[in-house]
Amino acid sequence: MFLSVVLLWFCVGFIVLQLKSRRPKNFPPGPPVLPLLGNTLQLSLENPLKDFERLRKSYGDVYSIFIGPKPAVIINGVKAIKEAMVTKASDFAGRPQDLFVNDVTKSKGVILVDYGSNWREHRRFSLMTLRNFGLGKNSMEDRIHEEIKYLVSTLEESVGKTMSPQVMFHNAASNIICQVLFARRYEYDDVLIKQIVQCFTENTKMANGPWAMLYDTFPIIRNLPLPFQKAFKNLETSKNIAIGLINEHKKTRVPGEPRDFIDCYLDELEKRGNDGSSFSEEQLIMNALDLHLAGTDTTSNTLLTAFLYLMNYPHIQERCQQEIDDVLEGKYRVSFEDRHKMPYTQAVIHEIQRIANTVPLSVFHSTTKDTELMGYSIPKGTMIIENLTSVLNEEGQWKFPHEFNPENFLDDKGEFVKPEAFMPFSAGPRVCLGEGLARMELFLIMVTLLRRFKFIWPEDAGEPDFTPVYGITLTPKPFSMKIQLRTPQ
Repeated sequence: MFLSVVLLWFCVGFIVLQLKSRRPKNFPPGPPVLPLLGNTLQLSLENPLKDFERLRKSYGDVYSIFIGPKPAVIINGVKAIKEAMVTKASDFAGRPQDLFVNDVTKSKGVILVDYGSNWREHRRFSLMTLRNFGLGKNSMEDRIHEEIKYLVSTLEESVGKTMSPQVMFHNAASNIICQVLFARRYEYDDVLIKQIVQCFTENTKMANGPWAMLYDTFPIIRNLPLPFQKAFKNLETSKNIAIGLINEHKKTRVPGEPRDFIDCYLDELEKRGNDGSSFSEEQLIMNALDLHLAGTDTTSNTLLTAFLYLMNYPHIQERCQQEIDDVLEGKYRVSFEDRHKMPYTQAVIHEIQRIANTVPLSVFHSTTKDTELMGYSIPKGTMIIENLTSVLNEEGQWKFPHEFNPENFLDDKGEFVKPEAFMPFSAGPRVCLGEGLARMELFLIMVTLLRRFKFIWPEDAGEPDFTPVYGITLTPKPFSMKIQLRTPQ
């Protein structure tokens, strides 16, 4: 009997040791790990950002956690992130596979696809096509200004009233990228665009949320009818809309005379034939959805953050308007080049991007080979979580790291400067595809609206809540704003 008990405990102990996740030799340190669960119980499933900061204080800028049995390395601070994403860019340019987001997208597209020839082909094609359709050129400015007219019209209808800007800004950002992708725009009350925006909004909130964490931690639950199944349905809905648009293009396109991204891709498919490349209609669908997401969610959330703060810091709003009036006196409309004459407004827009911290953990990376980081050994295939929050709030990198203050981007002479810690779009070869478009949109939209309107926090709205809703992107909680026409300057 005694021997049986001893053997039973020995077997239990052996199984526990086998199940227990172990850190390889010279792997970054981290908190103790539970068998099977990893560090899941030590993190807030709703929002782990404060937990990551707490662990950073205990274990340093490079530490590890286990999501279930899988190790992940969290990198923090300018020095570590630049070493990984810039100095050793190709070593850290992979994407982890077998996660919730990969299963939802089937690892197609350009954002979540792993590092390799497929990714290089599609990223190169996407950037080239965006440039051909005006990115960084006057033609893109014209597209943005066309959409701004609808924004201005919507706001004019609300002068003297209180309105909620969430749908307006999401649809405006969506329409600008839709012009490039599909050569069309949608009215703000259009059912189709509402459906697409809702699908993307729900999925970005779910992708870094508690159900995604449970999905990644416990593969056994993946086929159960749990809330994460909604993300798969949302993607199917979005794909069906994209397929409909692609089929319309097939009927109306003229080969060699592309109107938009879809036509360009269909031309490329015809040109390549069956050459064995990664180009396919399935890739076209996911590329279009990826670009729509990249061109919509971050920009609209940054605009919402902008007006939330500008209403509650009216002296900053007024100083922007004064500079805008001075620079644009006599001009019909603002141009992107005017930013060089508006150091304070530039500083405000960049400070809004810093404080918005729209993609706090970037998109997860993985190592493409055995490598080193800050003296630690990291095996090939290790998940890398890039904590951009740690950079955008880093002590020593900013004059005022924990408050909203445009002085973070101004030198002693009042000129605009961009500290190296400013990386809201990450850094290196996998930097956000929509960065250039987002910069142009933010400047042209904010300057035009601030020139025309005054934005006021409603008297009956109570104290503002600056705490965002967590997901792949951080989204301000719903709020309202009061609109006044400014006196013509």
